Amino acid sequence: MSFAFQTRERGFTMALALAMATVMGIFLMVAMPTLATEVQREKEMNLIFRGEAIANALRLYNLRMGKYPTQLEELMKTKPRMIRQLYADPMTEEGTWEYIYAVQPGVSGSTEGLPIMGVRSRSERNSVLVYQKKSLIHDWTFTAIPNYIVPSGNEPTQ
Repeated sequence: MSFAFQTRERGFTMALALAMATVMGIFLMVAMPTLATEVQREKEMNLIFRGEAIANALRLYNLRMGKYPTQLEELMKTKPRMIRQLYADPMTEEGTWEYIYAVQPGVSGSTEGLPIMGVRSRSERNSVLVYQKKSLIHDWTFTAIPNYIVPSGNEPTQ
């Protein structure tokens, strides 16, 4: 083989490698939104599982005790436990739920000692999934009373 032929062949290999890298980059750009959507969908499915588990535990607690707990930790203290573990909100970094109370807070707005009948995520993001005919994650409620409509102004701080 002559030196000129080897040089041309090397140039072709370089061009082919560059073209393949470009095509792979385009495929990755197309796949990334799909991957992000899939991660979001998984988190939302996890939120629904956890929220419904807490709602079922609150329902069971109410049936056994005749009242709602004032703290979610009470679900773990009863024997037998009402829930396997206290799940964190998967949609927020803090993992804290917004509580839905069985009664409205008083004029002071204090929610301390009020009975908790449900939870919802603090996330204000739009969802990939539709749950309870709602597509805003914050609007998804998980309560001891199925299909309970949260009154407006029920913005607890806990």
